[in-house]
Amino acid sequence: MTLNCTIVDDEPLALSLLESYVDKTPFLQLVGKYSSAVQAMKELPDKSIDLLFLDIQMPELNGLEFSKMVDARTRIVFTTAFGQYAIDGYRVNALDYLLKPISYVDFLQAANKALQWFDLVQKPDEIDSIFVKSDYKLMQIELKKILYVEGLKDYVKIYTEDAPKPILSLMSMKAMEELLPSARFMRVHRSYIVQKDKIRVIDRGRIVFDKTYIPVSDSYKQAFQSFLDKRS
Repeated sequence: MTLNCTIVDDEPLALSLLESYVDKTPFLQLVGKYSSAVQAMKELPDKSIDLLFLDIQMPELNGLEFSKMVDARTRIVFTTAFGQYAIDGYRVNALDYLLKPISYVDFLQAANKALQWFDLVQKPDEIDSIFVKSDYKLMQIELKKILYVEGLKDYVKIYTEDAPKPILSLMSMKAMEELLPSARFMRVHRSYIVQKDKIRVIDRGRIVFDKTYIPVSDSYKQAFQSFLDKRS
């Protein structure tokens, strides 16, 4: 799936940076970039836009005002240097909120969230893959191949069935948890997310994958036991 996207930002450097991020994200297609909301307002109605990266603080017409004029189908990711706008952004049903300076990792997480949203709209069952950044490359990972995810400070390790080593990606466990469909994946510990259908062995309350024993922490035991009860 390819998402048509547009960037609106009155700062030339920010506009150029976001354009470079779009160019290296395989499922995004840039169909317009504008230095003001007024300019975008004149041209966007003639284009089919899936995703809009929108600055908030701009002259004449700010991003929050402009977002209310955008087609309801278009998902909006706000980009701004001012954190106090976060709550206002979510009040207008923004998909995500990126605080400048924006890293590619944060940009990719927001883009993945948009991809997931459109996949769910077109295929109500769920998405079948995700993109993560690893070793300066974007990697597509099929969900059906993921065994479990381990969190390590600012990184996650994604263990799959067909790879001898885990895929290392710079992102938080919270971001990873939001990216994975909850119908298939479950967090069982502060540092672990497992794919429910891949669980084969449980030894004294720990989930076993080959030689790895994954603990289930107290805060997740009730939900995990409820899952097991439904399967028994």
